[in-house]
Amino acid sequence: MNNIIVGMGEALWDVLPEGKKIGGAPANFAYHVSQFGFDSRVVSAIGDDRLGYEMLENFDNKKLHYQIEKVSYPTGTVQVKLNSEGVPVYDIKESVAWDNIPFTSALESLAKDTRSVCFGSLAQRSVVSRETINLFLDAMPDGEGQYKVFDVNLRQGFYTEEILCNAMQKCNVLKINDEELMTLSRMFGYPDIDMQDKCRILLAKYNLKMLILTCGVNGSYVFTSGEVSFVPTPKIEVADTVGAGDSFTAAFVAAVMKGKPVIEAHKLAVEVSAFVCTQNGAMPELPACLKKQLAN
Repeated sequence: MNNIIVGMGEALWDVLPEGKKIGGAPANFAYHVSQFGFDSRVVSAIGDDRLGYEMLENFDNKKLHYQIEKVSYPTGTVQVKLNSEGVPVYDIKESVAWDNIPFTSALESLAKDTRSVCFGSLAQRSVVSRETINLFLDAMPDGEGQYKVFDVNLRQGFYTEEILCNAMQKCNVLKINDEELMTLSRMFGYPDIDMQDKCRILLAKYNLKMLILTCGVNGSYVFTSGEVSFVPTPKIEVADTVGAGDSFTAAFVAAVMKGKPVIEAHKLAVEVSAFVCTQNGAMPELPACLKKQLAN
């Protein structure tokens, strides 16, 4: 069986007051998975423009593999401004390249060789990319060692109940944070149920292998049909939290694909995301002490 791991969806630039940085959960996820020795790919789309070529050059410099189509839409950007209280406000531009990821024969071939994929809700805001993601998931093999991870990413109202329900039916691993869980529970009509019970309901309703719940400084949980793993969040000096959640997902997936028990995978995911929080940016190189935990 092939061990290709794919991060699929938005590829964009965060345009900040001090300059621009590559953003998008799929690239963050794929980069961190690659640090554990896996063949990872970013699947997305860029425009035939300077920002698009700069993005590919950045990925090449990181030795990050990708299957990215050039389309007749501009490369995605997010304008980030600080409000009067210094809190960032995001304007995610629409009708951009990653809204229009085409489903090609090459992408279908990749899907058939993919053992794990991570996808979110943001890239499903448009019909074209949503259909491509669904076709990719359908083309992947099914089996005990296959992981289709839906990392919920609720942004600016770019989601509907229908999109979320469909994604949860397609995935077998759900990753969600505590705020997103509250939104879903209001949407689906059980807002007053205990947090862990909400997770158990989703686990059973969608026949999931695992449900990962992150609660910021209050720790994280992994629910399976037979157990619940809880790991507290380490106390660290935070530089920024950009990409921390993506690194958590990447480390967890890498560990379970290496055959590690859920609790070991969970502990590694927490350690990796904590390290990323101590660094600037979403894609720091991980220290050898973390990488070697999954060395063959």
